[in-house]
Amino acid sequence: MLKRTILLCLLPIATSLHSREPTRKSIVIEDLELELIQVKAGSFTMGSLPGEPQRDKAEGPRMEVTFSHPFWLGKTEVTQAQYKAIVGVNPSRFKEVGPTAPVEEVSWDDAMKFCKMLTFREKEESRLPKGYEYTLPTEAQWEYACRAGTTSDYAGNLASMGWSNGNSKGATHPVAQLKPNQWGFYDMSGNVLEWCLDWYGDYPGGKVRDPKGPAHGYFRIARGGSWRMDAHIGRSAARAGGSQGRRDYTMGFRLALSRVEK
Repeated sequence: MLKRTILLCLLPIATSLHSREPTRKSIVIEDLELELIQVKAGSFTMGSLPGEPQRDKAEGPRMEVTFSHPFWLGKTEVTQAQYKAIVGVNPSRFKEVGPTAPVEEVSWDDAMKFCKMLTFREKEESRLPKGYEYTLPTEAQWEYACRAGTTSDYAGNLASMGWSNGNSKGATHPVAQLKPNQWGFYDMSGNVLEWCLDWYGDYPGGKVRDPKGPAHGYFRIARGGSWRMDAHIGRSAARAGGSQGRRDYTMGFRLALSRVEK
């Protein structure tokens, strides 16, 4: 029998969604050993500075992003074991790295299937806060959590925070082996690229609230660098992506729990 999900202090989470300063809490899906950290509502500047080294023009114009509600984001990338427990298969190229390595060879569609299956399971067991569901983070949510209050090109010392082609030795690594960022998130600057919810498109600039990206497009966003790429792809503002059916051994995802607008 599956162990129950622990929604730590669930009632305060459900009743404080409109609080100006909701208390930071975590959500633990116990049988998956999957923890999500609350990210408070707030604002940040998204995109890179014009003079930032390795900057791509697609990282601007910069925009002031405000989040109206807190959301929860996986402390680590979804692992091979976690993915297999929900979907029933492990498609990863690097199975020999072990079950705690990030799942890869998953498309955007595969990642969304995982999210939908998990949401269905948790709703059936009445373990979801009302009005929330498991999904992929929006690109803005991802960058906000990656920056963790920082404003420079990287959220910290890259060599100590992310796996790239300079230190990975040609493979993924078990999650949470390097240092987390200041908000407690691991591997956001490298290991595998992480699918985001959005279509790839130009930033509108200016001030935006709870952005979800373009209404349509050709490619989905992926963020965060990978074991096979140069370190600069792990910059906080760096953007990547691909068709939503693309499967690659550099691409995985991180789970989010977000408010659903109906």
